[in-house]
Amino acid sequence: MNLSDKNYAQYALVQEMMGTVPTVEKFNPDCTKEIAEAVKKAGHLFFTGEGSSRLFPSKNAIRKALTLGMDLNIHTEGARQAAQYDLSKFAVCLASNSGRTKETLLLARKLKEEGNEMRFGLTANPDTPLEEACNATHILQCGWENAVAATKSVVEQALWAESILWNMRGEDMRPFLSQLPGQLATALTLPVPAEVIEWAKNANTIYFAGYNDGVAEELTLKTNEITRRKSDYLEGTYAVHGIEEVMESCDVVFVVDPIEEEIQKFQDVLIGNANLHVVAIADRETPFTTIKVPSVGPLQPYVYLCAGWNVLVEIGMAEGINLDKPTRARKVGNEIGS
Repeated sequence: MNLSDKNYAQYALVQEMMGTVPTVEKFNPDCTKEIAEAVKKAGHLFFTGEGSSRLFPSKNAIRKALTLGMDLNIHTEGARQAAQYDLSKFAVCLASNSGRTKETLLLARKLKEEGNEMRFGLTANPDTPLEEACNATHILQCGWENAVAATKSVVEQALWAESILWNMRGEDMRPFLSQLPGQLATALTLPVPAEVIEWAKNANTIYFAGYNDGVAEELTLKTNEITRRKSDYLEGTYAVHGIEEVMESCDVVFVVDPIEEEIQKFQDVLIGNANLHVVAIADRETPFTTIKVPSVGPLQPYVYLCAGWNVLVEIGMAEGINLDKPTRARKVGNEIGS
């Protein structure tokens, strides 16, 4: 992906992906200090939103909290299902770039009626219905995106969500944050092997496997929006526990940050048995065809996400697709009043 090439630069999607770099440069983790204090007192944290506003931001934070062994009851769910839960003890973070997503807004209003005073909104626009329904709302600094597929906003949302944990722990992540923009720029522009693009173009289904931290799942969604191809997210070892029965030899599986103990099983089942193409996105060499990205310690998932975007743009460009305008997908999936 190359912004200096007009073939790429003509698309808002590419411009916005590259806009992730300055977005991260100006992110201030102090923006969640007040929320962090509220969450620390509550001991319960719930993230909700729809689509890209929830997948990576919430699941990345949950993986981090559990890995760190934080004494925090932390969960995520879509707003409709969350509305069935007793969230009276939870600080609830409600994300919607438009601030008008119906499911999210209705949950915020329900929590308000129930007397939950820990409603924290996250939007890309000021003066929205969601802001009216929350006690406090943070406005993303990245600005509104024109492409249907959300990109730079996803990264800022994830940093916002994760920074709640940093502030709860009194952890200064600025040394890692200062490195992240350069690493993301590298991931967004690194060359993608031509054979990987050909495998993806010829696949009936593009699969993603990896940790349940939202990266692989978000890339699965972006595959639909950017390449117009069928895709599936295979959590954990789901890829080698039955689905190989219906996989086709033309299909490709992208494994994000392969777990060392699972590599041999993936080789035996996906390559040896199902005869699939397997590509790793990792910060190290693997036995698979590997798209190698730079390392940035605890913020590594952001680099994997951007590398995945890069791959998807290259696939879309090779297919001659208008990256900004899917035929059916909408910018706001279900807007209040519609």
